[in-house]
Amino acid sequence: MIEIRRILISWKTLESIAIDSLYLGPEFYLVSFTLFKDKASIHFFKGRFGKVNMAGIRHYNKLIDTLLHKGIQPFVTLTHYDIPQELEDRYGAWLSPKVRDDFRYYADICFKYFGDRVEHWVTFNEPNVAVIRGYRSGIYPPSRCSGSFGNCSNGESEREPFIAAHNVILSHIAAFDLYQTKYKKTQGGSVGIVMNAIWFEPITSSLEDKLAAERAQSFYMNWFLDPIILGKYPEEMHKILGSILPNFSEEDLEKMKRALDFIGINHYTSFYIKDCLFSVCERGPGNSRTEGIILRTALKDGNLIGESTAVDWLYVYPKGMEKIVSYIKDRYNNIPIFITENGFGEMNNPNTTIEVSLNDVKRVQYMNGYLDALARAIRKGADVRGYFTWSLLDNFEWISGYTIRFGLHHVDYSTLKRTPKLSATWYKQYISDHKARSTLMSRNIASKLVMIFQQK
Repeated sequence: MIEIRRILISWKTLESIAIDSLYLGPEFYLVSFTLFKDKASIHFFKGRFGKVNMAGIRHYNKLIDTLLHKGIQPFVTLTHYDIPQELEDRYGAWLSPKVRDDFRYYADICFKYFGDRVEHWVTFNEPNVAVIRGYRSGIYPPSRCSGSFGNCSNGESEREPFIAAHNVILSHIAAFDLYQTKYKKTQGGSVGIVMNAIWFEPITSSLEDKLAAERAQSFYMNWFLDPIILGKYPEEMHKILGSILPNFSEEDLEKMKRALDFIGINHYTSFYIKDCLFSVCERGPGNSRTEGIILRTALKDGNLIGESTAVDWLYVYPKGMEKIVSYIKDRYNNIPIFITENGFGEMNNPNTTIEVSLNDVKRVQYMNGYLDALARAIRKGADVRGYFTWSLLDNFEWISGYTIRFGLHHVDYSTLKRTPKLSATWYKQYISDHKARSTLMSRNIASKLVMIFQQK
């Protein structure tokens, strides 16, 4: 129960405007730094070619100090999809190895100014999503893709994602190595990376579909984690991609010996995977060489893998949480894990009354099921250190804007008034109940230990 308590005490939001509403008793608050975009950014717009923006430093110092004053530890993400246009124009951003120097420079600034108070650093949030959507499908900036993958003016979907990913991986390693050699001894913090983690379930029990599910994971999550932790790309990728996959230098390999302290995973949903390498498949998601030659689907024999939601990619399958956490535990020797995102989205309906919006029973059911599944993985030995729900507030959901609401608190976007939903009240009570059980169990264990020592 002590371990279960540890995972049920954290909240997450990227909205700094919510700082005055942190009355619910969280222990961690996940903050994403803005790199180069506005007055709250760390730099001006030119990376290492410009000056440090001291107004941005003061902004984040104020945020961090306020959190600490309230007894809340900041959990800082350095990069959440964005990159300065200056670096895109100057050398192509993630398509150039030059980006590694800029990222290391940026990380150095953050460690220098904030590291005395920040214990947990995330280098990248969901780089697999950023690379896939930025350089394969082109639906995220810089919107590069081939014609058969999307509607872009430039790009090469079968090659560029792997170049961009390679430079992201080496940028992470550069930041981790910098922290280890320059800051670890004095600051004592930890550095990790956060991956979007989908559980891929074989659509049948056949060997081909089981191998396809593993291949899907290799081309999605292991693509980044294997090099950082194991020092090499997954074998499945080498077999299919061959020379398309970039090589690591000897110097790179020297630094790639478990180049992280923890793994963060953002887990929401699961899909079935069908083999297309040895079987005939229709066209569909995953059925390309760059994705592992598989078919990703939510349907099996006419039935969905889990209850559908208003969000087209989110299916409710709590078992997926237990399975993906256990998979990561087994593959990466039980490196500490944080669940950095998990949540339930609903479409924003301007005609819905506030009373209906606040009664988010579906979100409560989703959280309860996924937290129970996470607890099962912990009981089986997974070293899970924390859980962040997405999200504390309804917020701006990237290209979906304000059309989807994930928050435990309803936000009136015209007035910014925040109102707790049923899920906020439920989660607060859930945390309190588990804390009480954990405290009682700890006291019982301590009492038994005293009795044992007295007997001796």
